[in-house]
Amino acid sequence: MLNMADGVARLGELAEHPVVATLARVFADAGRDLAIVGGPVRDALLGRTTHDFDFTTDARPDEILALVKPVSSVQWDVGRAFGTIGAKVQGEQVEITTYRADSYDGVTRKPTVEFGDTLEADLTRRDFTVNAMALRVTARTLVDPTGGVEDLLAQLLRTPIDPAVSFGDDPLRMLRAARFASQLEFTVDPETLDAIAELRGTLEIVSPERVQAELVRLLQTDDPVRGIRVLVETGLMEEFLPEIPALRLEVDEHHHHKDVYEHSLTVLRQAIELEHQRHPGDAPDVPLRLAALLHDIGKPATRRLEPGGGVTFHHHDIKGARMARKRLQALRFDAATTTVVSRLVELHLRFFGYAEGASTAIWP
Repeated sequence: MLNMADGVARLGELAEHPVVATLARVFADAGRDLAIVGGPVRDALLGRTTHDFDFTTDARPDEILALVKPVSSVQWDVGRAFGTIGAKVQGEQVEITTYRADSYDGVTRKPTVEFGDTLEADLTRRDFTVNAMALRVTARTLVDPTGGVEDLLAQLLRTPIDPAVSFGDDPLRMLRAARFASQLEFTVDPETLDAIAELRGTLEIVSPERVQAELVRLLQTDDPVRGIRVLVETGLMEEFLPEIPALRLEVDEHHHHKDVYEHSLTVLRQAIELEHQRHPGDAPDVPLRLAALLHDIGKPATRRLEPGGGVTFHHHDIKGARMARKRLQALRFDAATTTVVSRLVELHLRFFGYAEGASTAIWP
């Protein structure tokens, strides 16, 4: 449960961070607003560690660059066209972006960049209410125009504006809903889920590389199953990884077999538990998690119903390896990941554990 008193105290600590205090002084002296925005504010309220400093300001990019130069060791302006200036201040990487008031054409994810005039308007164009909060660093006031604190308390993911408009502007936000559901262990608002189901086809304007990146971020969470269920139940998974919802095989009264979809989610969870046991503190093993999720995708294509109620899936390991390779290539995974995952899928019925006095399949 979110403790607001503790959250307010953590926001104060965030404002006192040396990097934040330095930039607050510089921008205040120039008569400019400066606010920490998005994830750092959310995580401070939740008591989570934050590693990023994202700021927003009413200053335009050229002025931002001029202001940060004296207090930073290096600057970069590759995002200048979008209002973003990056810098390294006291060893910390920061990004400072001019208030935005973008518009979208619904054909591509590229917005028509328009700079805004107010912090509140900037926040309402963001993906979810819990990411649409800001801390004015000089006044140390929380700005929350769309009810982000209430949604943190309710552990709810909701868009700041009509979800159909938000996802119509940027369909990638639908994938981010699934990722944040897992990352934060939150529930997605029913109206938001309905909008994802209705607009799932618009994901086609998002590049495979961006879809892949969000899938990887989802798999890197401690419980990706929560987000995977969101993707499958809304139909969004059909748009980029249809092999997963296809695992929900029908079981009739004469031929019985285990639920392959639920089994695959169980294997994914078990693989993550094994990671934590054997390699505590290591970065998430994304190829292993992908292979665990995909290991049985060959079953729907190889299922045979036998007389007497039996069911077989002969050579589903070989078929699944080919399917996995094809799908990962379509999602623009690198060659090494594609090879490792498809090989693990191919070998998942092989025995292991002889040295430990046990023999079982990697994943049954």
